[in-house]
Amino acid sequence: MSRRALQIVTGVLAVIPMLTGAIGMFGLSDPLYAGLALPAAPLLDGNLRFLAGVWLGLGLAMVWLIPRIERETALFRAIWGAIFIGGLGRLLSMLLVATPPAPFIGFTLLELMGAPIFILWQSRVSVRR
Repeated sequence: MSRRALQIVTGVLAVIPMLTGAIGMFGLSDPLYAGLALPAAPLLDGNLRFLAGVWLGLGLAMVWLIPRIERETALFRAIWGAIFIGGLGRLLSMLLVATPPAPFIGFTLLELMGAPIFILWQSRVSVRR
């Protein structure tokens, strides 16, 4: 598990929050929510747009750290820690509300299982430098 492989995988995964974050900035008009016929609630729309912006920012931060991935341990862990906590939120929703569509179950698995794996991988890369 090399530095280069970690850089590539991080770059590929960074596309997810950048793309979905940009789309999510449409708020309730986001194609994911538009078909649900949700009421035009300013609080819900504002929160969706805010969280989409944070998600987009996480993706941009992932891209920013790629060239220095072995040195940016704190930022790398903060990003994956935030993603892990977000996965806990999805899991809580699954337990208390209902199971989402299949792709979101996959995202939850990546968030909960992938975060510790990526943190361990980066720590091994950072030790080797």
